[in-house]
Amino acid sequence: MADNLRRLTNTSSFSVLQDKLESWHKDYHVISCDQNLNRCCELIELTSKIQGQLFAILNLTATEGGHYAGVDTLKMRLLPWLGTCFSMARPSVTDDTSLQLIQDSVEKNRRIRELSASHDSDMLKMDTELCSTRRQLDSVRAELADAQNELDETKSKSATTLLATEDEILQLKADLRSALEQVEIYKRKLDALDDYERQIRLLRDEVSYLSTEKAMLQERLVRSRSPSPLPRLSRSSSPMRSESPTRAQLTNSSRHARLVSRFSDLYAVERLEAQTLLRRYISDLEMVQKIIFIAVVESFKTAKLAYRQFKLRVRKTLSPSHFGPESLEDAAVDYIVRNLDLYDVQASVNDVINAMNVNPRISFPPEVDFILISAMIRDTCRVAFAMQTLDPPLDLAFASDGELYNDIKYRRSYDSEFTAPLVLYHVWPALVEGDAVVVKGEAVTRRGALWSRSRSRSASPVRSRSLSPSRSLVSLYKA
Repeated sequence: MADNLRRLTNTSSFSVLQDKLESWHKDYHVISCDQNLNRCCELIELTSKIQGQLFAILNLTATEGGHYAGVDTLKMRLLPWLGTCFSMARPSVTDDTSLQLIQDSVEKNRRIRELSASHDSDMLKMDTELCSTRRQLDSVRAELADAQNELDETKSKSATTLLATEDEILQLKADLRSALEQVEIYKRKLDALDDYERQIRLLRDEVSYLSTEKAMLQERLVRSRSPSPLPRLSRSSSPMRSESPTRAQLTNSSRHARLVSRFSDLYAVERLEAQTLLRRYISDLEMVQKIIFIAVVESFKTAKLAYRQFKLRVRKTLSPSHFGPESLEDAAVDYIVRNLDLYDVQASVNDVINAMNVNPRISFPPEVDFILISAMIRDTCRVAFAMQTLDPPLDLAFASDGELYNDIKYRRSYDSEFTAPLVLYHVWPALVEGDAVVVKGEAVTRRGALWSRSRSRSASPVRSRSLSPSRSLVSLYKA
């Protein structure tokens, strides 16, 4: 018995069992379920082996005590414990084999601990690598965020650059408009300079005419003091009187050039201003252009009639006291040229507006009046009146809707059909001197002009005569 007890003590079975229990407790939450069951079965086997050795020692001890020694202890402790359904079969192996198994188990446990330590070190390395990978991932994420920020900043800079480019384009457009305005100003100054030059030439012609007239007056004064019978000669027999030019004749060419230029300015400036003003009340561009064309034609008609009446009055006034080298007709024209400001242009404007009020080809909103374009009518009447003092006078070419288009008299408007042979309506009249065209007019040509003309004649409204042509501008602009 003592030998068995010593072997059991030397094998340190309970220490091995305690180590296995502690190792299992540490790895319980790490290893799998099957590994936990294997650990438990291994501990049960080891416990049963130790219990087998203890029962052997118990048997030997009871044998050494005799038949009745230890009976009470067995009855009081062993039998009740066995009654709790715990039974232990006698081991089928010898004690040496059991000890060998225990040693094998200890060796396995040692290997398991080594493997566990190696597994822990591997896990630690993997954790370290995982942490390093996470740090690298965080670094990559930070770089990605920086790249995104740089991209957003680049987008904002690009948008700012685009806005700056648009601002530069707008500034360049403003500069271009300013330059164009400057060019227009310079053109106007150049035109004014041309006017000044024409006025200088006109003044030079007047000075020449005055010098000639002065010489003639001095010669007449000398002849009147002389006893020579020359002053008693008739007017027709004096060659000097018949050949002396008047002021109107001396300035005819310069006035001709100035009036032709002024007629072109009426088309380029006053016509567009009147067209813009009429478009506020009339949306139909064709009707607006017809109103302006008829206003110009009526202005020339009225100015020519006013010129003839004014000329008759001048001749009637000059005939009792006329005495000079020129004829009465030339003296009347010369007087009109010198006193163009005596022309009653407002009466002509009123006559033009009255004629337009009853014209069946045009219409106008009832809340306004043709006095709206009185500025253009006044300028046109002045130009037409002055053109009648030329020799030969300037006049407008005859024009009628549906006439055959004449390339010598007119140019087509931008919205015309360039293959159409007939004129639908006129935008601006042609200026002629006798049969020669001095300034071309403008006409709109379209196919079916005669059919459109007949339709427009039957449908065009007529403005009432009751509208006052002298309505005040205040009430006009209120409307």
